[in-house]
Amino acid sequence: MTCCEGWTSCNGFSLLVLLLSGGVLNAIPLIANRVEEGKFFQNPISCFEWWFPGIIGAGLMAIPATAVSLAARKRACCNNRGGMFLSSFLNVITIIGAVYCVLVSLQALLHGPLICNSPSNRTCEFSVDSLTTHPQSFDLQWFSNASCVAPNSLNSSTTTSELHVSPKEKRHRTIHFSTFVGLLLVGILELLFALSQIVIGFLGCLCGVSKRRSRIV
Repeated sequence: MTCCEGWTSCNGFSLLVLLLSGGVLNAIPLIANRVEEGKFFQNPISCFEWWFPGIIGAGLMAIPATAVSLAARKRACCNNRGGMFLSSFLNVITIIGAVYCVLVSLQALLHGPLICNSPSNRTCEFSVDSLTTHPQSFDLQWFSNASCVAPNSLNSSTTTSELHVSPKEKRHRTIHFSTFVGLLLVGILELLFALSQIVIGFLGCLCGVSKRRSRIV
């Protein structure tokens, strides 16, 4: 096994861990909502887990490249120049999925959970515009403040320190923050591994790979 095949095999295991992690992280708020409300999409924690950044972006879109990369360990489809080129090509799909996961995660962290929005804005709109619009600053005040209750729902005489933070609000903020910080890291790591595999794949095409042994193992 050459260094190209060895790196491809390591990339395969790394992508496998990341795509499984992305799916699990994406499922956490969905399961929490199901347990809390008794059915899906009833007062969801946020809208962004329903964009499935971890299940589709970091998960399903990474499966083809992961499968091909893992095959290098058994000296299968990556045992020739065509296989290495295929691994590079499939990692382009992984990059698209990773970028999607990163973008959705950033938007989720910018906006916070639905419980932090005003009652009139606690609806999910699935459109491209909701991924391109963002607040003016990335300060995460919805998580760092004692309470993320919308300002227009507070009395003028009430200070932040006097607010009573409900257990539901704490739970939603914690789940939302943990989920999308994790998905952001998963997306970034997948992006780096996919980019490295594209480079390794082209090197394998140019320099060649090890020959398949003639004996039957």
